[in-house]
Amino acid sequence: DCISPIGEEELEKGLRKEINAEFYCSTTRNPSVYRGNPFIIEAAMAFGGEQPADKTVRIMRFANRVPLLYQQGACAITNSLMHTSWRSYGLNQSKNSIPVGPCTIVVHMTSVWVPFTSESKEALAQYNEIVREIKFALQECGRKLASFVNKKRRIKDEGKKRSYIEKYIPHVAEALHELLGLDEISKKKIEDDLCEILEHTRGELEEIKVDNPDYDPELAKIGKEEKEKKEEKEESESETGKESKEDKNDKVKDKKKPGQQKLM
Repeated sequence: DCISPIGEEELEKGLRKEINAEFYCSTTRNPSVYRGNPFIIEAAMAFGGEQPADKTVRIMRFANRVPLLYQQGACAITNSLMHTSWRSYGLNQSKNSIPVGPCTIVVHMTSVWVPFTSESKEALAQYNEIVREIKFALQECGRKLASFVNKKRRIKDEGKKRSYIEKYIPHVAEALHELLGLDEISKKKIEDDLCEILEHTRGELEEIKVDNPDYDPELAKIGKEEKEKKEEKEESESETGKESKEDKNDKVKDKKKPGQQKLM
């Protein structure tokens, strides 16, 4: 009773409001202890949808319901995430690095005494018990993600197979029409019967799409505009730095030219 987790439902509900994705999952671990202090680790994921597939996953860290915004690299959450094998769960990952894919990962730690790395309270200290529990929570969510990714892959493969078969149905009906001298009505009936047999033998093809009525576009915009402006500013500054460096190099070359002509 001394610690208060957010809860699986509330974690997932919060993700649904901010991220428009195809798949959501969450988990709350059983209470554990480090140095005599009880704590609970919770994790949640949002996969697919409008998230970029070519960038590293977005990590959202929380301690006692407060977001941790800085020192991500020094945090036990990031360390646990990097040392989890995400390739087994459908995400791309180099060795001991943040995985790449259309995914957002949330990790929350609640405790009577949260072990921060410094007084600024920006990152969790890397105690073995905490790192282990975070990895277990991430792996639980990862297994749910893997089942969804595999299901999506199977549906995609089944769709390809059906498209190959459906492509030849009109040709089969046309061949029977010519061989048996059938009229156009009979030809159309053959096509319909073949399509019905295909549907009956292979079953109905499930469609996976983004259907999230809880998504709030205005809430999702918060913080994104500032981030985009910051990235644009950094890009412009780097371009300006390159131009000034090139100008300096040109000036050095111009100064060297007269001396070189005298030597000639």
